[in-house]
Amino acid sequence: YLGYSIQALQSAGGEATAREISQQPQSWKKTLAILSEQHSQISAFLAPLMNQPELRIVLTGAGTSAFAGRALAPYLSGQTRRRFDAIATTDIVTDPSEYFAESCPTLLVSFARSGCSPESVAAVELASQLLPTCYHLVITCNPDGDLYQRSLTDEHTLALLMPDETNDRSFAMTSSLTSMMLACLAVFLPAEMTTESFAPVADVCERILSEQLAVITALAKEDCQRVIYLGSGSLQGIAQEAALKLLELTAGRLLVGFDSPVGFRHGPKSVIDNSSLVIIFVSNDPYTRQYDLDLLTELRNDGQARRIIAIADTPDPVISQGDHLLLPTPLNVSDAQLCFPYLLVAQIYAFSRAVSLAISPDNPCPGGEVNRVVRGVKIYPFHNKNRGNKPCQTLY
Repeated sequence: YLGYSIQALQSAGGEATAREISQQPQSWKKTLAILSEQHSQISAFLAPLMNQPELRIVLTGAGTSAFAGRALAPYLSGQTRRRFDAIATTDIVTDPSEYFAESCPTLLVSFARSGCSPESVAAVELASQLLPTCYHLVITCNPDGDLYQRSLTDEHTLALLMPDETNDRSFAMTSSLTSMMLACLAVFLPAEMTTESFAPVADVCERILSEQLAVITALAKEDCQRVIYLGSGSLQGIAQEAALKLLELTAGRLLVGFDSPVGFRHGPKSVIDNSSLVIIFVSNDPYTRQYDLDLLTELRNDGQARRIIAIADTPDPVISQGDHLLLPTPLNVSDAQLCFPYLLVAQIYAFSRAVSLAISPDNPCPGGEVNRVVRGVKIYPFHNKNRGNKPCQTLY
């Protein structure tokens, strides 16, 4: 896996992570097959909800699972002309009366690898407690998790179970994240996200795994102490996840950040020094892409960073003037579909950087300060503040 022998991976403590990164293209095909088989059940659950014009759809999860929502919400809002909000469960549980202040009919979409995180379970219960009309779509990888088991006895909940191998055994979420993201896209955009239409994306990712490993691994061996990921729209959510993945797998040894290309100028840009690697995920949207390329040019002209790399689907004269990584074959797809190869590159880089630092990717925090499923979270009972719910605000 990832160019390493099993023996080398076992020695480095990274066999599970490398396998789970590598299996993703095949897991995506299985995910779409599962959803195809459950199409009637999904439609029966979702159609009555989507017929409600004031429906609010909240994408939620903790940590990496929250970033899935952040990546998908802008795209789904634009494509469906419906209201999608991305709110982390870690925010919901600390102030539920603010996040569930409106009386809209609500569909809470929960992303959960294990389905056992205290915040994930509490967010579902709080939504049902505070909202007059609330339904739940659970997208999870664990049939034994609390969220999946709860769904079996709740008529207002539909749970979608991802392929067994996506219940990642390693510390960091990789195949679990991307499979759940794909499932969400396929649920709300069934005509767009099919096995046939997504096949080119999966094929390109197979080629990244076979043809571009050496380039990514060589980059990971460079001594960059600060790594900043930048992306616009949906790709900002991917930048955030890429930053977390690198932070997790290297056990916090590096200074890692993320932002949007436009937002980066407003202060965060001052983090760049001669030990910095800046990676820009270039959008395929012609309008958005202008802003990405403007900042790319600006950073190159500044000459402050050690490396600035543009990762892009399609070539451009601006991109070719400096360091860049193009996908093996241009896909000419939406940014939502670009999330998958861009995430794969970021995962490979984070894994390789951890190995170069002699940190075990499967267990980067052996002391237990951070765990695969979060521990030590106390959920407090919530009592309504009797402030009443505001009327729903319809966006479209």
